[in-house]
Amino acid sequence: MSESKVARMARLLEELTDAAERCGIEVRCEKLLREVGYRPRSGSCRVREKNLVLLDREQAPAEQIEVLAEALREKDLESLYLSPAARQIVHSDASDHNAR
Repeated sequence: MSESKVARMARLLEELTDAAERCGIEVRCEKLLREVGYRPRSGSCRVREKNLVLLDREQAPAEQIEVLAEALREKDLESLYLSPAARQIVHSDASDHNAR
């Protein structure tokens, strides 16, 4: 992956993380526990009345972006500024994004 693409992915990940937090979603990037027979996955959940997205820090940035986009698809983003690239990812179908 070229350096410019890596930098673009990092900016997009940061933008979506910020957008999620502005929508009331806490985003935590952690090393998810791995054991024999257990495969952790990033995703959103609700803990004690708080919306939370856990991102596996060992997951590829593109996969982390998709997890955040999926969580944001459920939110009203009309009053929230997102760059055209971020808005396209959030509004695209998960299957469309994975096909790219």
